[in-house]
Amino acid sequence: MDDFEAGKERPGAVERPSESGAAAESGAAAPGRGGRMSRRRKMAAVLRLLRGEDLETVSRSLGVTAATLTTWRDAFLSAGEAALTTRPESGDALENERLKAKLGEVMIERDLLHEKIAVLESGRPLARRRRRP
Repeated sequence: MDDFEAGKERPGAVERPSESGAAAESGAAAPGRGGRMSRRRKMAAVLRLLRGEDLETVSRSLGVTAATLTTWRDAFLSAGEAALTTRPESGDALENERLKAKLGEVMIERDLLHEKIAVLESGRPLARRRRRP
């Protein structure tokens, strides 16, 4: 029988750090490298950072790089900052949106007219009307 099968660790085996925080409480395993993190787990990681937990500790416990955590934190904070703006959009921005919508309507109408012209020029009837009984 091989020593490795008897329950001994292999040489060079790396001990994985246990996960702390919300993911550990839920019993979910850390994705490690190459895994995907849910939005809820990313938010939990960012909140751990914002509560003062060390970046390196959170990084190691989740198996993601410190740069990834920093990116998540920055995105989280910028989205929160955008939600706190109380000024309405400027008049120019509102006018631009109105004009873009109108332009879209006009372009659709133009395309329909070009199709109608092509049908008329080909000599086919536009649509057959049903006779009334």
